[in-house]
Amino acid sequence: MAVKQQQATLAGGCFWCIESAFNQVQGVIDAEPGYAGGHTESPSYEAVCTGETGHAEVVRINFNPDEISFRQILEIFFALHDPTQLNRQGNDIGTQYRSAVFFHDDAQRQDAEAIIAEINAEQIYGNNPVVTLVEPLSTYYAAEEYHRDYFARNPQNQYCQAVVSPKLAKFRKTFAAKLKG
Repeated sequence: MAVKQQQATLAGGCFWCIESAFNQVQGVIDAEPGYAGGHTESPSYEAVCTGETGHAEVVRINFNPDEISFRQILEIFFALHDPTQLNRQGNDIGTQYRSAVFFHDDAQRQDAEAIIAEINAEQIYGNNPVVTLVEPLSTYYAAEEYHRDYFARNPQNQYCQAVVSPKLAKFRKTFAAKLKG
């Protein structure tokens, strides 16, 4: 019997952290780094880094909705990054690092808009409103192969040590019950 599968496409800064975190979550079949939301066809990492392609670094998440809901994926996503920072995450600055939910259908759009409204109403980030964009996924391009499982293959990389590793440690502590065995 085939496993049910849906997709989510999320941008929350550098895709190495988001991909690594989601690949550890129960119900996630695969998380793949890529590019979305821009105007350049088949962009390279170097081109996206210029900020001129319009693309954001994203992660396409294939998940089993019988094991994890899109809303639960969004809850993890909003805990993994600061959705109040416009076009940046920490020292990563530019539209390629923007926070965005690229929805695949109207139900995903509604879930994204609802959770953003809840986060703002509960003032989870104080008086800082969520600036996460919610827009339809028009195109998606997989990132170059060397980006897949980047953190797992390069844990000693300086950026991974300074940025990715602390985020993942916090993630594993916060979402311990949702991690794969």
